[in-house]
Amino acid sequence: MICNKYDPDSVKKSASLLKNGEVLILPTDTVYGFSGVIGKTDLKIRLIKGRSETKPFIVLISEPSELKSISDDIMPEKLSGFWPGPLTVIVKEKNSDKTVAVRCPGDEWLRTVIKECGSPIYSTSVNRSGSPVLTKIEDICSEFESEVALIVSEGDSKTSVPSTIVKLEDNGYSVVREGAVKL
Repeated sequence: MICNKYDPDSVKKSASLLKNGEVLILPTDTVYGFSGVIGKTDLKIRLIKGRSETKPFIVLISEPSELKSISDDIMPEKLSGFWPGPLTVIVKEKNSDKTVAVRCPGDEWLRTVIKECGSPIYSTSVNRSGSPVLTKIEDICSEFESEVALIVSEGDSKTSVPSTIVKLEDNGYSVVREGAVKL
């Protein structure tokens, strides 16, 4: 099923399917992403993408303040100005030694979908593992329409540049992947 991002019911439809454990393809402020609710869709996304179980997904939140519910790490002031936006931060999970990559996307529609879900969602670029990211909606639909519950179209991606990824450290941060934000 395909719907347009600007359809009046696209937010409700997307949030409802996500809450029911479905995998969707959603537009972001960078590239289209496979998305699903954390803990309900991990395996489905990995099977569709052909992704290793050891490679983590990015967690999308609806508001910068939600980082506090995931980690005790504090975003450096220099970086906080890039949220919402195409910046992903790797932080230590609360009460754990594990890390998690978190992003508050710049796309207001997507943040509304996340808010309607009531919890953060996973995101990973739309492509088969090891293949280039798909940017044309026609290619995305042709390749994945039969494998996901919904594709929300915003037309072709304006960019194929992913988010910049930084890892927070005791003394600040280090750049893991240069992307849409130039630091």
